Amino acid sequence: MDPVLAYTQAHQSQIIGFIRQLVECESPSDDPAAVNRFQDLFADSVRDIAAKIKFVPGGTKFGKHLVIEFALPGRAKRGEGQILGLGHGDTVYPMGTLQSTPFRADEDKLWGPGVIDMKGGLAFFVFAMRALKDLQIPVSRKVVLQINSDEEVGSESSRALTEDLARKSRAVLVLEPGTGAEGKLKTSRKGVGDYAVVIRGKAAHAGVDFTAGASAILEAARQTLRIAEFTDLAKGTTVNPGVISGGTRTNVIADTALVEVDMRVAKLSEAAKLEKKFRALKPVDKRCTLEVTGGLNRPPMERTKGIVELLRLAQKLGKDIGVQVEESATGGGSDGNFTGALGIPTLDGIGAVGLGAHTPHEQLFVNRIADRTALLAKLVAAI
Repeated sequence: MDPVLAYTQAHQSQIIGFIRQLVECESPSDDPAAVNRFQDLFADSVRDIAAKIKFVPGGTKFGKHLVIEFALPGRAKRGEGQILGLGHGDTVYPMGTLQSTPFRADEDKLWGPGVIDMKGGLAFFVFAMRALKDLQIPVSRKVVLQINSDEEVGSESSRALTEDLARKSRAVLVLEPGTGAEGKLKTSRKGVGDYAVVIRGKAAHAGVDFTAGASAILEAARQTLRIAEFTDLAKGTTVNPGVISGGTRTNVIADTALVEVDMRVAKLSEAAKLEKKFRALKPVDKRCTLEVTGGLNRPPMERTKGIVELLRLAQKLGKDIGVQVEESATGGGSDGNFTGALGIPTLDGIGAVGLGAHTPHEQLFVNRIADRTALLAKLVAAI
C-alpha cells in the first residue's frame, strides 16, 4: 500500500476527532468573537508542526485571519514560489445551531454545521502535513495555510491578503468541498457579482389623482424584464433579479422601488459586457429615474493551462492510491476565484467529500477521509 495512504488510514480516528473539535467550535461569519475563538483553537492545534503562525486583523466587522507556515522535511527552493493551502474558518450557521444539529458520527458519515464547508478540508490539510513530517517526505517549497474569517460573506477584509499570498505561490490548493458525491475537483468557477437598481417615480393618490403619479413599481417591473434578458446560457452568463421591493400602501402610487440582481459569468470579458448593459439602462417612463450600483465582486476562475497541469498531476497521484480524480465546473464562488484570476494555478474543491453544504443535513463521507488527505500530502510533495 502507498505509505501516505497507509498513514492517513491509520490516523483516521484522529482526523475525525480534530474535525469534531472544529465543528463544535461554532464560527458564524457575523460573530467576530466566535470566529476568533475558532482561529485560536486551530492555531493551538498546529503549533507542534508550525514554523510560523500569524494573525491578520479582519477589521471591526470580521474575525481575524490566520496564516500558518509549516515546518516540513526538505529544503525549500528560494524564489520558486510557495504552496498555498487556502480555506476559511467562518460558516453560514448562526450561533446555537449545534443545539439543533449537533456533531454526529457513524461508520459512514459525519454530520454537523460546517463539517464539509469547510472544517473537514482544513483538518485534512493539517493531517496531510503531519503525514509528510512523520514519514520524512521531503518538500521542496514553503507550505502556507491561510484561513480566512469572512469567505461566506464575500471576503471583503481577506481578499487583499489572499491575493498577496497567491502572488508568492507556485500553486494554490483550495480546501472547499468537492462537487457531488464523487468529490470532483473544481477547475473553473464562475465570476459572481450583484447589482442594485433603484427606481424613483412620483407619488400620488391612487384613487383621487392617479394620472399625476409615476409608478416606480411599474417601472421596476419593466426593468426587471429587460435585466432578465441579459442572461446568455450559451456563454454561461446568468442574471437573476432575485429581490424586488417598493411602495408603501396599495392606495399610493409608489415613488421608490428596488431591484436586486445576482449575476454569474464564466469569463471576465462577459462581466465587462454586462457592466455596459446595466449602466445603459434607461427608464421607459421618462418621469422615473434609475440609479444603478454594484458589479463584479469575485472574478471568474477560468480553466487555464496551469490549472489543467495541476489537475493532471492530481490525477496521476490519485492512481497511486487507487482514486479516480475527476474535474468539474461550478457556478458558485470561492476564494479560489481571486487566486485563479491572478493566473496562479489553482485546484479548488480538494477538501471534503460529502453532501448538503449550508443545510441542516450537511454530511461528510467517512470513506473519503483517508484518500483525500493522502492526495493533499502527495500533491504538496510533488509540486
